[in-house]
Amino acid sequence: MNQTNSTTSVRNLKTMLQYQDNAIVSSMLVKNSSGNATLFAFDGGEGLSEHTAPFDALVIGVEGRAEIPIAGVPHIVGEGDSLIMPANVPHAVKPLGQFKMLLVMIRGEKSS
Repeated sequence: MNQTNSTTSVRNLKTMLQYQDNAIVSSMLVKNSSGNATLFAFDGGEGLSEHTAPFDALVIGVEGRAEIPIAGVPHIVGEGDSLIMPANVPHAVKPLGQFKMLLVMIRGEKSS
């Protein structure tokens, strides 16, 4: 027998979150001890300055494009593209116009 809970549904990432003028909007889609998934919508001109995070993360481009420098090396992420950001390595998000991305933070031990 196939069971689903009441929050299970198919949703379109592009339409789940709307841009707001001069802002970065985010919505956490799931969070547990293994990690989290957060949808972001960056208005043009908004971004995240260089920082580090203690866990590996996966960025998936949902709409638009952004430059994401990792350790000073620029990477262009567009709709449907993915990029791994290693733990403890400086990175930033510099949208090239409006940009939506899904960020999946992966907590836990690295395999050896």
